[in-house]
Amino acid sequence: MQARRIMAVGWSSFLAACVLEFLVFAFLDPGEIQWFGQALHPGRQAVYALSFFGFWAVTALSSALAVLLTLTSAELNLLPPEQQE
Repeated sequence: MQARRIMAVGWSSFLAACVLEFLVFAFLDPGEIQWFGQALHPGRQAVYALSFFGFWAVTALSSALAVLLTLTSAELNLLPPEQQE
């Protein structure tokens, strides 16, 4: 059951990161991004990759929190299945 939850978090956060990547870079050109008035040195591919993994990390954290909030007290306290309600 634990592996199933991990896969649900990983897959749903991956899809959400894909959508975020599409939406952000549909309106933003990575070649024109500036940081405190200075152009970013990494190329476009690096900006795409780093932002995707950043989006994935944030959405994975959000999905994991949602799964955590759905756990029962017995699951949180790691009771064996026969002692759970």
